[in-house]
Amino acid sequence: MAYLLGVDTGGTYTDAVILDPDAAQVLGKAKALTTRSDLSQGIGAAVDAALAAAGIAAARIGMVSLSTTLATNALVEGQGGRVALVSIGFDEADLTRAGLAEAMGNDPVIRLPGGHDHAGGEAAPLDLAALTAALAPLAPGLRGVAVAARFATRNPAHEQAARAAIRAAFGLPVTCSHELSAGLNGPRRALTAVLNARLIGMIDRLVSACERHLAAIGIDAPLMVVRGDGALISAALVRERPIETILSGPAASIVGARWLTGARDALVSDIGGTTTDIALLKDGLPEIDPDGARVGAHRTMVEAVAMRTWGLGGDSELHVLPGLEGALRLGPRRMIPVALLAQEHPEMVHAALDRALSSDMVGEHDGRFVIPMMHAEGLPARDAALMARITHAMPVAQVLKTRLDLAALDRLVASGLVMLSGATPSDAAHVQGLANTWDAEAARKALTLIARRRDGRGVRLADGPAAMAARVVAQLHDQTVDCLMEAAFAEDPAFAGQPPEALARHLLTLRGLAAHRGTVRAEIGLNVPVIGLGASAPTWYAPLGARLGTDMILPDHAGVANAIGAVVGQVSQRLSAAVTTPAEGRFVAHLAAGNQGFASADAALDAVEAALSAEARARALAAGAAEVALSVDRDLRETEVEGRRVFIEATVTVTASGRPRIAHARDPETAV
Repeated sequence: MAYLLGVDTGGTYTDAVILDPDAAQVLGKAKALTTRSDLSQGIGAAVDAALAAAGIAAARIGMVSLSTTLATNALVEGQGGRVALVSIGFDEADLTRAGLAEAMGNDPVIRLPGGHDHAGGEAAPLDLAALTAALAPLAPGLRGVAVAARFATRNPAHEQAARAAIRAAFGLPVTCSHELSAGLNGPRRALTAVLNARLIGMIDRLVSACERHLAAIGIDAPLMVVRGDGALISAALVRERPIETILSGPAASIVGARWLTGARDALVSDIGGTTTDIALLKDGLPEIDPDGARVGAHRTMVEAVAMRTWGLGGDSELHVLPGLEGALRLGPRRMIPVALLAQEHPEMVHAALDRALSSDMVGEHDGRFVIPMMHAEGLPARDAALMARITHAMPVAQVLKTRLDLAALDRLVASGLVMLSGATPSDAAHVQGLANTWDAEAARKALTLIARRRDGRGVRLADGPAAMAARVVAQLHDQTVDCLMEAAFAEDPAFAGQPPEALARHLLTLRGLAAHRGTVRAEIGLNVPVIGLGASAPTWYAPLGARLGTDMILPDHAGVANAIGAVVGQVSQRLSAAVTTPAEGRFVAHLAAGNQGFASADAALDAVEAALSAEARARALAAGAAEVALSVDRDLRETEVEGRRVFIEATVTVTASGRPRIAHARDPETAV
């Protein structure tokens, strides 16, 4: 028989699990540190250990499925490659909507006349010569290009022409907005295309790393990847559409939570090193976000589980806020815990910590380290000079020469070229004895340095490392409760239209959680259980059930729920297209192959359904489905005029789904 291998690559750990699909049983599981500089090392260590734990030969694996939080983490932390946006037919004001200007940052935008009107007619010609001339000086420093044209979902001709020209002239990866969404919100489609272009290199490295190790150990089986809606697609397709993997890990965790617990109604909270991801399981199924996946500050047009994601995890950066009280805040950026860095570089880390502790005065960068992750060309002069000094893991203070280097360091971190290490909740857990995986003594020294800092009154933040660790853990608990309440308010129809973040932080909510008893009695809590997932969930979540007035479910195998969810899902491809009526008696089907005119609405709808069905079936098969089932939805918008129904517009959606193909298991005695 064939077994299934699930792999989840997170910001800190890579998990692997072996499943027996017939017995619905976990046969073996393992964890390994995610190795950012060479992802194949962490993947290989986890996969090999899981196979050994299960006692299964590599040749018996019939399917491999991969989920990841790397894309989600990159967007939350503001990371990704430098890209250009080619904006066709949009005006300057359009580029300020949907958070597009903030997302672009210092990346270039090329604005060109062109695009189409709502009926698919050309609004202005596209000047391809102007496009290549504008892009030529920028191309050497770019990782990819995003192309977005006005009303491209009604006629993609200009996006397609721009892509062909860019590929021919520069050979760069190109993302067209119409291929990611059928929606009409142009600026949000452009934002989605920009984020996709930024993620292409990262996801390609991940998939290639997985493929290399599978080939090396003799696994010849389909490789699937989990999308943000929990469905599976082939590795080949995800290379073109990496944006679809945002919320991949969280979506897999929802599927895994249902498989592990059998729960039908619950809040599922998955805490990793970088993020906390929370979604509602209702009637045994996760909800799909109708407005598109939201990650950090970005609202995309990618179909995904209705998941709320916060930059809060075991490896979150610890901030001491300005003010009299010296309040703490965690996240959203991930740092390598000092305890982990000391495990890999013990002499350097302990020597730096001891030097800092020898003085009663705490320097601004004491207890912080910088680690090079990859090499890059085309950096600005100051960034390149700083990068050249970061030859290996070293104290931050050692590489900074002036205050201007701080901004350069932030840019290098944002681009993923370097990572920072410092005190995190994971270090606090080691000081408290809640964890013992890494170097607890290094964690104690790092927390001692933080404790010696002074608040606005000149008072030390804590009386030693134990007290400081308690403050950090309490802060993580507070922020986790805040996240859970915000997610609950967002999902409760009784509070529709009210900002859930404001409700979660309202004084009545805070007093209710504390079971206030005064002239007023205040009580508030959750009316559904919480399923805690993630390797560190037992560390952080055990006390929170009582605080929220609900059951906290911490299932067996919670630490590999993502990897489990990765292999129990289905392949699914969903396509949509519109039918409009620009004039009485004329109906236009807006298809990727070009617009087609018809004399009746029924004829146009039938043509769209047939075209979408063929394309969805083909995509599902290409995505790895063994057999395909189709479902069709027609959303008609009509009005009544003088007693008769008049067609306005329609959207046809076709979904093709099926279980992924599983290779026949080879006899390990005869496998070559």
